[in-house]
Amino acid sequence: MGELVLAAKCTHVPTMIMSEQEGPLKGKRQPAIDGHRRIGELARAAGADTFVVLDTHWLVNAAYHINANHRFKGLFTSNEFPQFIKDLPYEYEGNAALGDLIAQTATDDGVYTLSHQIDSLELEYGTLVPMRYMNDDAALKVVSVAAMCTVHSLDSSRRLGAAIRKAIEASDSKVALIASGSLSHRIWPNDIYAENNGTFTISSKFNEVVDRRVLELWQNGETELFLQMLPDYAKYCDGEGDMHDSVMLFGALGWDSYRGRGEVMTEYFPSSGTGQTNVLFSLD
Repeated sequence: MGELVLAAKCTHVPTMIMSEQEGPLKGKRQPAIDGHRRIGELARAAGADTFVVLDTHWLVNAAYHINANHRFKGLFTSNEFPQFIKDLPYEYEGNAALGDLIAQTATDDGVYTLSHQIDSLELEYGTLVPMRYMNDDAALKVVSVAAMCTVHSLDSSRRLGAAIRKAIEASDSKVALIASGSLSHRIWPNDIYAENNGTFTISSKFNEVVDRRVLELWQNGETELFLQMLPDYAKYCDGEGDMHDSVMLFGALGWDSYRGRGEVMTEYFPSSGTGQTNVLFSLD
């Protein structure tokens, strides 16, 4: 029988890639990179053989979609930030059987979901950035789930999360589940980005205060209160992908029956106006 062995909410800011390179950002995102690498180490220690990534950079307009190809290989350049991520090589083994099972389980439970094995369907950087550091040796398989959901209810994403957990437990896979997205996500307007040192600042103090309060709720195990505020949090703090990745994650954790706590692996940091962190959720 399969098992969910790790669950985390993680940043995927492009400046992590730039932090590796010579230039003004060299080393600036090392804490975020270190947090990813620690999560990767913990996934291996827990026996994980597959990462399932809930990717808020994969936009879908109808149905839910899973990239469950048998193998992923290519060079990635971001069409959003080609000056930040360009010609990024990647190669991972997929877990098509698990992706297919998630889609079938969700569909059977009333959430129409499609699993794809299409060589030209590339991974997005919401998957590639975490995998670069968590899975740098490509030892674990990868499945990517679209989580920028434009016409989907939060409740259906909650049910998809529950179906992901159900499918994992019916499979033969040990899974590390990664919700890849920011906390608040109001990017600085382009015309005032530079004057506000946009790469390293938050665009809204309100968003920062709410982000920090959310981290306290997670650390204190106050899941029910967080879930009650989540729709407004996603709306008023400009949630990336409307925070569907977080909804799916907590759906997989058991929603309001979840009694675990979050452990901050990377201290909260602003990036281009948004709020970022890495948080590991207990599975006791």
